[in-house]
Amino acid sequence: MMSNPSFQVQAHPPRVFVVDAGRRIELPALWLRERCQDAESLDAVTQQRLFNPHALEEDLGLIAAEPLDEGRARLSFSDGHRGDYDFTRLAAEFDPDDGLPTPLPWDAGVDRTAFTFDWERMGDPDRFQASLEAFLRYGVLVLEKVPTTGGTLVEVGETYGRVRSTNFGRYFEVLSRPGSNDLAYRPVPLAPHTDNPYRNPVPGIQLLHCLRNETSGGLSTLVDSLTVAERLRAEDPEGYRLLASTPVRFRFVDDEVELIERRPMIHLDARGRLTGVHYSPRLDALPLMDEARIRAFHRARRRLGELFADPSYRIAFALREGELMMFDNNRVLHGRTAYDPNEGLRHLQGCYIDRDGPAGRYRALTP
Repeated sequence: MMSNPSFQVQAHPPRVFVVDAGRRIELPALWLRERCQDAESLDAVTQQRLFNPHALEEDLGLIAAEPLDEGRARLSFSDGHRGDYDFTRLAAEFDPDDGLPTPLPWDAGVDRTAFTFDWERMGDPDRFQASLEAFLRYGVLVLEKVPTTGGTLVEVGETYGRVRSTNFGRYFEVLSRPGSNDLAYRPVPLAPHTDNPYRNPVPGIQLLHCLRNETSGGLSTLVDSLTVAERLRAEDPEGYRLLASTPVRFRFVDDEVELIERRPMIHLDARGRLTGVHYSPRLDALPLMDEARIRAFHRARRRLGELFADPSYRIAFALREGELMMFDNNRVLHGRTAYDPNEGLRHLQGCYIDRDGPAGRYRALTP
């Protein structure tokens, strides 16, 4: 993958190359023509095109390439267009992470201070940017000194992105409630899981804010699926492939809504890179396949669950009053140990924001 490209312009015959990591690739005329930078073609404020590149002829060619000063050239095309190019503006096209920090997979040995920040200092742009970077690298952020006034987590959510309402409301209460519509509202232990895999889209980021905790149990647990899924791929490549390619039916039923969605348990992005999982044994259904494949699928699914439960991959800690954890719901699985509601009150509030919120904030703050 390219990360630090340079560009070469050849006048005779006219050609443009990108060079990085020992590879030299010619840039097609159509690719270059679509990225013209002149004011008649590209709006200076929005950086949106003022023409429709889909209408260009497929046999369009580059008929002249004149090198200018460092990193610039004047290019002419067979459709009559001529314009100056600043190739530094094209370098970002070759960044596989699109300007974001590279994720750092972690296990139980991770230093939690790397992603723990003081909420009262988030008004400092440098500290806020550092918190964004930590979240994008680790998939989790713990904020301390968050006021325990009800609904404060919405302010936090709006700082990092935009809060998304669901059938649970703009935010929801996590309390022990007999007869509730989700096991999260009971004092039972919760194994590592993805929240709401039955939604389209799945909530990207979850915030959980502790308002009060008078119990000795109820420890919050987190597992990085990037580490665990890579372990599964090394042990069982075929099982990994099945979990990444076979849609699974997830279902949630309530008095007022029934939500159903089908998606693979292991999630890959458009480039085929592992980005997380959709994992919730309380809500999924084994897909119908032939006998051999269903056994292979189940074997991989069972092993994935064993690894998620392995203490060597899991961190567990008490979320104290005034602490808030924010985690990538597709990457970092969360759970909880059991607690005794007779010991006292355990009251959390939760909400969701989309995954692109922190990423967009980070890019806007990064030169």
